[in-house]
Amino acid sequence: MSNSASEDPGLDEAPILHIDLDAFFASVEILDDPSLRGKPVCVGGSGDRGVIASASYEARRFGVRSAMASVVARRTCPGLIILPGRFDRYEAYSRRFHDIVRDLTPDFEPIGLDEVFCDLRSLRRLGVRPVSAANELRARISSELELRCGVGLGRNKLFAKLASKQSKPRVVGGRLVEGAGVFWASREVEDRWLAELPVRALWGVGPATASKLEKLGLQWVRDLSRVDEETLAHHVGPAMAASLFAYAKGEDLREVVVERALKSVGRDQTFAKSLEGIDEVLEMSKAQAAVVARALRQESRVARTISVVVRFDDLTSVSRSQTLSFGIDDEVSIAAIAEALLQSLELRQAVRLLGIHASSFLEREKNQVQLSFAIETSTDDARERATALSRERQTGSEALRDALDEVRRRFGRAALGTAAELGDEGIHVETQRGSHAFGPGDARR
Repeated sequence: MSNSASEDPGLDEAPILHIDLDAFFASVEILDDPSLRGKPVCVGGSGDRGVIASASYEARRFGVRSAMASVVARRTCPGLIILPGRFDRYEAYSRRFHDIVRDLTPDFEPIGLDEVFCDLRSLRRLGVRPVSAANELRARISSELELRCGVGLGRNKLFAKLASKQSKPRVVGGRLVEGAGVFWASREVEDRWLAELPVRALWGVGPATASKLEKLGLQWVRDLSRVDEETLAHHVGPAMAASLFAYAKGEDLREVVVERALKSVGRDQTFAKSLEGIDEVLEMSKAQAAVVARALRQESRVARTISVVVRFDDLTSVSRSQTLSFGIDDEVSIAAIAEALLQSLELRQAVRLLGIHASSFLEREKNQVQLSFAIETSTDDARERATALSRERQTGSEALRDALDEVRRRFGRAALGTAAELGDEGIHVETQRGSHAFGPGDARR
């Protein structure tokens, strides 16, 4: 139902739909293991540096929420079950979710795995009514995926997003209160929200920005009219200031972007025990390079730029990058470039986080790779040697890599592996967003 059960506006009044799956990661885990049903379940990092990524409503009743530190979540809910996360499984559900949305309209923009914006205006000639379409969409997701969701409708992205949040269940005084399921933000609702909502409810306003605004005395959306944009820009930046002033007037010119260009792939890992010395860092970088390489090949891309980022125990970070004249998608090549970049850093402290990223993409079939047979052996430039090695590796190992990828696609990631992936318990292949995506697990386990 909408904010009024009898209302179903026209597409001019509610052209934008936002749909958000409820407690997505946790819900998938519960579907796969029904014994978890009714228990406080979270997906996230279970160690001292972990964070909560998704919490079931049973966990939320105790005050657990996403982005909360896992140690705080455990104190809040002593019986909390924290699972490490299985992104392959979530991505499979996400693809099915997108297929259902695509049946309604091809004009949709995924935001992560579990939420989507749709532009319904192309359905005008079909006589589609927004609220009826939203209810049918929600029913299909419930029936086919066994997942719950909230759907919001509005005249722009801002109000559609706020409406979907209004449509979902919420915890009030430790008790779960069901939402409407589908909610349309009419003009009357818009006016009420702009008068009553706190600034932290606006798109893009996180805790840090909200804190800056509140220090300026700007706690409510209506307060934004009391300051000029130039003053606000001094504190939050010109782009955010312009957006906030537009949102305060109910304006949002962002359109639904049907295809979002992939700009980079990478792997960041926070460690339960910080890495000591270059040898430990380099050893870990090899596994991360393999993760990035597989992500590139899955997208049929090669990357010209490889970057590394290192965060120390004092939370300071340094990064380095190298851009090649050709593209690579080979783990040995990526590892060679990453090693050269890491060797150039001064590791003044233990390393808390290590990341490897690939960007500046080319389509794989259009990659112009030139073999270099005259390598200057006298040079001391590690990056030049790594670049030469990358050229040689990129051409010589494509057939083997393609065969390896095909076997894994057909029979699973653990069906075949390299010597580096073989352990006491068999083959273990990390994914781009693997078991450490939300921080490390408990090192004592």
